Amino acid sequence: MCSTPRVDHLRAQLRGLAGVPDVRRVVVWIGEDEPPELDADVIVRMPPGPDGLRLAAGRNAGALAAGDADLLVFLDADCIPGPDLLRRYRDAAARHAGAVLCGPVTYLAEGIAASDPADLVAFTSPHAARPMPADDAERAAGPEDYALFWSLSFALTPDTWRRVGGFDEEYEGYGGEDTDFAFRMRSRGIPLVWTGGAHAYHQYHPTTSPPWQHVDDILRNGALFHRRWGEWPMTGWLEAFERGGAVVRDAAGWRRADGIRS
Repeated sequence: MCSTPRVDHLRAQLRGLAGVPDVRRVVVWIGEDEPPELDADVIVRMPPGPDGLRLAAGRNAGALAAGDADLLVFLDADCIPGPDLLRRYRDAAARHAGAVLCGPVTYLAEGIAASDPADLVAFTSPHAARPMPADDAERAAGPEDYALFWSLSFALTPDTWRRVGGFDEEYEGYGGEDTDFAFRMRSRGIPLVWTGGAHAYHQYHPTTSPPWQHVDDILRNGALFHRRWGEWPMTGWLEAFERGGAVVRDAAGWRRADGIRS
C-alpha cells in the first residue's frame, strides 16, 4: 500500500521485484489523489474513509486483486524485499500451508541507498523486538507471541487468508488493525510462523515516537480493539501519551484528557 509521501520508496520496492517470474505486483493506493504512473501489474485505489486512511480495507482489496495467486505476500510500501524473501516464503508455505508466515525486518539508517536488494544484505540487522530465527530456520509462535505480529511483511496462502477472514475494515486511520488480524489468527487456531531468511528492509523516513499526530486514531481504534478482545493494544504509546498529558485512563479505558482537543 502506498500514498504520495512514500511513492519513491514504493518505486524502489517495485524495482526490487521487477523481472521476478510468476509474481503479480499489486499496488494499493490509499491517498485521496490519483496514483502516479507506476511499474506495477495492478493498481487499486482505496480512498480514505471518514476517519482516515483505510489500511485494513486496502489490504483486503489487494488480496482480492491478486486473483488466482497461490501465495499472498504483503509488503508495506516502505519495505524492499531481500533477495531471498520470496523463495523463503514459498518454501515455508510448502511446509506450513495453513500458517501465516512473518519474516524479519531491518530498519535501514538514513542515507542508505536502495538501488539493488542484494546490496542491502550487508546491512541486515533485524528489529530486536521481534523473533529472529536463523536464515535456515523457522519458529512457531506461542499464544503470547501473536501480539508481536507486524503487517510490514508477511505471507499466507489464499485458503489461510479466507480462514482468517482478512482485516477488519471497521479500523480506519492509524493503528490496531494488524494486532486485530493476529488475534483473529489465534482465535481460529491458525499458526504464526517466524520465517528466518525472508528478510525485508524498511527504508528510512522520519518518525515520531510516540506518534502524536495519531493520538485520536489510536484512541478510537484501541477502543474498538478493546470491544473485540477485552484488552487494549498499543499500550506503550498510550502510556507515553498519558505521561505527556494528552490522554488519561479511567475505569472505561483510555480517553482524551479534559480540555485537550485534537
